[in-house]
Amino acid sequence: QLQASGGGLVQPGCSLRLSCAASGFTFGNYDMSWVRQAPGKGPERVSAIRRGGDNTYYADSVRGRFTISRDNAKNTLYLQMNGLKPEDTAVYYCSAGWGGGGSRGPGTQVTVSS
Repeated sequence: QLQASGGGLVQPGCSLRLSCAASGFTFGNYDMSWVRQAPGKGPERVSAIRRGGDNTYYADSVRGRFTISRDNAKNTLYLQMNGLKPEDTAVYYCSAGWGGGGSRGPGTQVTVSS
């Protein structure tokens, strides 16, 4: 199971830190990713991290503002989001796998609005 948390309503320019608690599988054996879906749009892979944390991916839309990390000892995935923009508004999901198309749990809503 994957449970994302940490979303909320923030003003442009603010920061949020998302967390994803994993259970029921060996978290450290899997690459992980964050995927978001805005209203009326398809899913977008935002970021991904290799199982060992040694390689990461960022979509052009978030590179330089978002940072993905993981703590395999705590079975937790993180997404630090700085400099949030209104276009970052979406439901954010964590997903098993590098490509973002794997199993997802319930997402967390991020709304960026003044």
